[in-house]
Amino acid sequence: MREKKHLNKIICGDALGVLKMLPSSSVHLAITSPPYNLNIPYKNHHDNLPYDEYLKWAAEVWRETKRVLVSGGRLCINIGENKRQNISYPTFSAFIQECVNLGMLYRGTIIWNKNSAIKHTAWGSWKSCSNPHVVPRHEYIIVFSKDKWKLEGDPKKTDLTPEEFIKYTRTVWEFAPETHSKVGGHPTPFPEELPYRLIKFYSYKGNTVLDMFSGSGTVGVVAKKLGRNFILIDNSLEYCELAMNRIKNEISQTRLSNLGASVGANANTGSSEKIEIIKQEDLKIKDK
Repeated sequence: MREKKHLNKIICGDALGVLKMLPSSSVHLAITSPPYNLNIPYKNHHDNLPYDEYLKWAAEVWRETKRVLVSGGRLCINIGENKRQNISYPTFSAFIQECVNLGMLYRGTIIWNKNSAIKHTAWGSWKSCSNPHVVPRHEYIIVFSKDKWKLEGDPKKTDLTPEEFIKYTRTVWEFAPETHSKVGGHPTPFPEELPYRLIKFYSYKGNTVLDMFSGSGTVGVVAKKLGRNFILIDNSLEYCELAMNRIKNEISQTRLSNLGASVGANANTGSSEKIEIIKQEDLKIKDK
């Protein structure tokens, strides 16, 4: 992996297995939304583990994620309410405890308020106090740092505007969720606004952003748009191909936009590298 052939690539394989092959201290920001274990029909993933097994598996993913982060690097986990058959599981707080137990620094929680965009018609006991159910219209984004709070970098490579900084420091973010049809039918896509805010808020231009459950590739699309490197991991070849096509389209649109803005100029989009899918078995073992 010395040649950094994993940068700006989509790796098709098991998240935990691929993470173990990535070099230590090679990622500045990890943004991901792990499988919720709600029996959602993901491609090539059993989303119905016993709860204890699910937490144990997730803890191993966070352990390897911590290893690949640089000192001061950040981990952002998007997780919703975990409720099945009227039983609520404290996954949000369990993930916080797991990461703290691993020695991560807990930066805090952002509440993603989806507002009225989500429609539900089941409230338990209708108009009765016998067994009413609350309807979640929010998800959590829990944020951690490795080893220290500060991420070192060139201040000139910060691209936050004053207005964005003020907005992003608030604990409640409001924007609509994504629809399945817009991103190739992936069952749980999040909108570009989510990684857009996190990438600008928690990383510098030129940093490397990782999503180990990349799905339709939204983190990679936004990272490319914002001048960051990306590493995407997903075990579904179908979703890896979807992600690759979305990123290639983003590069093409950026190139056309730059050419239109400066006709005759040497517009540099930073997109000379080849965007491709690498299979897990074709990766080299990480440097020891």
